[in-house]
Amino acid sequence: MRPPSRIFLRRKGLPYIAVDEAKKALFAGAKLKSFDFVVYRPEGKNLLVDVKGRKLSPQNGSLQNWTTREDIDDLRQWQEIFGDGFSAMFLFVYYWPDRPETSPLKDMMLFQERWYGTLGISVSDYREFMKPRSEAWGTVHLPAKEFRRLAKPFEEWL
Repeated sequence: MRPPSRIFLRRKGLPYIAVDEAKKALFAGAKLKSFDFVVYRPEGKNLLVDVKGRKLSPQNGSLQNWTTREDIDDLRQWQEIFGDGFSAMFLFVYYWPDRPETSPLKDMMLFQERWYGTLGISVSDYREFMKPRSEAWGTVHLPAKEFRRLAKPFEEWL
């Protein structure tokens, strides 16, 4: 799911750095899972972005937003490492297998003949309202009402 987000950032003309596993060697001693992008915004805090790819179902339009507790803890630690000028967030990129006008998301983007929509949420908001999803897998989620209230299209983060 990373390529659609890169294309979106390029189209917006925003400077960003993709953080891949090869670059993780810079933090060889770190035990933290790396995130996907550092996005430099012209105003406000820069963003540390962890991309989560999901598929939307035309049958129910459910916005799956689960992640792991480890992802939350690690992303919060990265925010502390980078300091006050940075804000950590999850970017949920949803693949929509139908026509864009039928999507429950407003802003749709075409990438390789497939439609995608985005919703972003700060790691601090996510952490405040998260609920356990699977103890065995260490996953958490936000109830649909909270996610809809707190998440906003990636465009609005920029």
